Amino acid sequence: MPIQYRKQHSFGPFKFNVTQNGFSSWGIKLGRWSWNSRTREQRYDLPGPFTWRSRRGRRAEG
Repeated sequence: MPIQYRKQHSFGPFKFNVTQNGFSSWGIKLGRWSWNSRTREQRYDLPGPFTWRSRRGRRAEG
């Protein structure tokens, strides 16, 4: 199993993800709502272990 490098830097509500190949993605987290640039996915944290997500702008695969 090879070792992989992954690091997340936070600047206020912005999160920047860096891997061994360089910059990977960025996201925003405001309260319970978050968005990721790579997946273009919105998430909303619900009470307990639940999360609601929406994948706008992505075509169905398969």
